[in-house]
Amino acid sequence: MGGCFSKPKPVEVKIEVVIPEKERSKEEMSPNGKASPLIYKVNGTARHYHLEEHPIASIPYHNPKDVVEASVCHVKDLENGQMREVDLGCGKALLIKESGEFHAVGHKCPHYGAPLVKGILSKGRVRCPWHGACFNISTGDIEDFPSLDSLPRFQVKIEKEKVYIRASKQALQTQRRTKMMAKCISLSNYNLSSTNVLIIGAGAAGLVCAETLRQEGFSDRIVMCTMDRHLPYDRPKLSKSMDSHPEQIALRPKEFFCTYDIEVLTEMQVVAVDVKSKIAVFKDGFKMEYNKLLIATGNTPKTLSCKGKEMENVFNIRTPEDANRVVKLATSKNVVIVGASFLGMEVAAYLAERAHSVSLVELEHVPFKKFFGERVGRAVMKMFENNRVKFYMQTEVSELREQEGKLKEVVLKSGKVLRADVCVVGVGAVPATGFLKQSGINIDSKGFIVVNKMMQTNIPGVFAAGDAVTFPLALRNNKKVNVPHWQMAHMHGRIAALNMLAHGTEISTVPYLWTAMFGKSIRYAGHGEGFDDVVIQGDLDELKFVAFYTNFPATLTQPGAFHSVVLTPRQDLALDLVEPHTTGLSPWIQTVQIPLQIFLPSSRSTLPPSSV
Repeated sequence: MGGCFSKPKPVEVKIEVVIPEKERSKEEMSPNGKASPLIYKVNGTARHYHLEEHPIASIPYHNPKDVVEASVCHVKDLENGQMREVDLGCGKALLIKESGEFHAVGHKCPHYGAPLVKGILSKGRVRCPWHGACFNISTGDIEDFPSLDSLPRFQVKIEKEKVYIRASKQALQTQRRTKMMAKCISLSNYNLSSTNVLIIGAGAAGLVCAETLRQEGFSDRIVMCTMDRHLPYDRPKLSKSMDSHPEQIALRPKEFFCTYDIEVLTEMQVVAVDVKSKIAVFKDGFKMEYNKLLIATGNTPKTLSCKGKEMENVFNIRTPEDANRVVKLATSKNVVIVGASFLGMEVAAYLAERAHSVSLVELEHVPFKKFFGERVGRAVMKMFENNRVKFYMQTEVSELREQEGKLKEVVLKSGKVLRADVCVVGVGAVPATGFLKQSGINIDSKGFIVVNKMMQTNIPGVFAAGDAVTFPLALRNNKKVNVPHWQMAHMHGRIAALNMLAHGTEISTVPYLWTAMFGKSIRYAGHGEGFDDVVIQGDLDELKFVAFYTNFPATLTQPGAFHSVVLTPRQDLALDLVEPHTTGLSPWIQTVQIPLQIFLPSSRSTLPPSSV
């Protein structure tokens, strides 16, 4: 549509017809806020759309030349619960046997290409070994994030006790499947200053919300707006792969947004929301009327409060340009990082081999103490020290000194003076919700938007998602928590979209995060605000271990008690307690409907590339 990637202009909007993915019996949302099956009103004009007028072919392979069929194994070659990569000559598939039935799907995770054969199979789902995305083995559909795409599904047949797979050659090459989506039904007299759905923020939550609406057959106008100059991109890579350019980390190409009529207004800041009139006011005075609103503005990095904080070469990593600039300036130079946060530690790890020196300043006496405890924190700290990162703990910055307008030294309150050509600040963030203070939307004392299990705020038709919200977490007895994880933002966006369409879907996923530093992966499942005990299995010195963080009664926190834990392979399964037995080290600890956190560095052989 005209104006997809900038402020809307007074141009005629084209008309496009929607072809939904499949017939749906559920009610869709109409612009007037009432549930009305497949009736959409634009500027008061009703447009009825009948699915049977546009049937969708159900034949999986339209081009015979694109099809390959091959015998891949004997029926007895796989036991129940086993997976195997099989080669069809022009590409591989993942063959799965569960409950006596065979299934075949793509063998690589669409997120970053992880080999799913090394993942975990359980109860009809396979989970990625790197970042935890979960796929249904019968349909290939994604059921837990992070990944925007699903797996291709291939036909399986048994003849004379041999297993055959019939697959699309193209799907074998791409190893991904984008779900079918609706488009926008628009009239030429559409008012460009109004939209059915307005999404403030173009991160993971906002994008998944827009995509989910289209996947569910929603065919009215969707507008996303962002202060960023770029289309949605993989923000975690800013500190993991700092020299990546925007187009390399884009979540979707520009053509995707145009194809599915998801309009993105870049460099557009909302400064106020009038929930009574349903109007968003932009910084330049432009106003947009909406019917449903998603607020997914994320957070704003905290800055230093000391003298010299505005100096050149002092950075908060917020954009690809920030990350690229830091790498360029840091090469063979002296870098000081303030804050042993995930961002600060990832930046330190990335620059350790590129900079002349890397110094890290932190108030705590060990990094990650609040997350992982002192023992694990010290082990991580030792790994960094072995890679030439120098720590200055239990102190903070008192002054930044300059020479000819550029950073020269960082002065600590301990009296130490550090040479510095570049300073990266990673001391936390605050929710970007200041523009909502007079809106009537419920904001807590810390600035987070309060939502229910369906991501709804206290204002009808207004939803919120991502890092800027607190929501009821099922595994913590529905305690309101803030979970600023990439995976959780995806799920928030999906739940919000489903409930814009009145599905009544509640969030129940388990928080999960990951990081990779110096070839070691840290994977963390669950949510715990403080813990009574840390139970470690494995070798902490070698960083090959599992750590359990518990708030259990003392009798259950003893190391021996965890020999009675079955390490289940799905994050949405309860942790089962059974008769004591030795489990050993599983490559995955999933969890939980109890307050539990998990920390798992793995050996390099099972890791994703350090940049992902």
